[in-house]
Amino acid sequence: MAQTARNKAAWVVFIFLAIGIGLYPLAYLFASDDFGVLLSKSPDLRSNVVWKMAFYGHISFGGIALLVGWSQFLKRLRAKRLQLHRNLGKIYVVSALTSGLCGIYLGFFATGGIIPAIGFISLGIIWVFTTTRAYVAIKKKDLSLHQGMMIYSYAACFAAVTLRIWLPLLTIVFGEFLLAYKIVAWLCWVPNMVFAMLWVRKKGLNLA
Repeated sequence: MAQTARNKAAWVVFIFLAIGIGLYPLAYLFASDDFGVLLSKSPDLRSNVVWKMAFYGHISFGGIALLVGWSQFLKRLRAKRLQLHRNLGKIYVVSALTSGLCGIYLGFFATGGIIPAIGFISLGIIWVFTTTRAYVAIKKKDLSLHQGMMIYSYAACFAAVTLRIWLPLLTIVFGEFLLAYKIVAWLCWVPNMVFAMLWVRKKGLNLA
């Protein structure tokens, strides 16, 4: 009974964070001036049209992926509203691939140099790869591979949440944004992947 209550509480927190950070890009759309991570970028980069398109594409479609992705793990939705599950899944795949590809491009301009750049580029590649494999697997009706890859894909997507949890904490601990940012470029997603791996193993999903 206690375990069930804890699981439900964990799901509520999980969904709350996904929705909360999923809506976060709206702050950039309604901000009257440069806001958030834009403040750490040079004026030349912020005025670059291609970079700005990639930035807004990344946060906008990433927000949509966060907002709809968690619903794909609801067994009741899959059982009773399969078509809705499929439609939301299509929205997630398009959003994740768009945001992921934009993220890979943005990674080359990451604040702090090569260490955070490799971290964010790796995250983008993993997100695009696992999302693509999940989509191909369901087209081939390989449910086990599809479910496993979707777990990894959303774990990569959820890095948007864990980044915003870790970054302010590390900035306080180290008293320096740049060092915190270099660490969080890896910390925001590597533990997520480990958790995803443990979840996939617990469910006994075959990813071969």
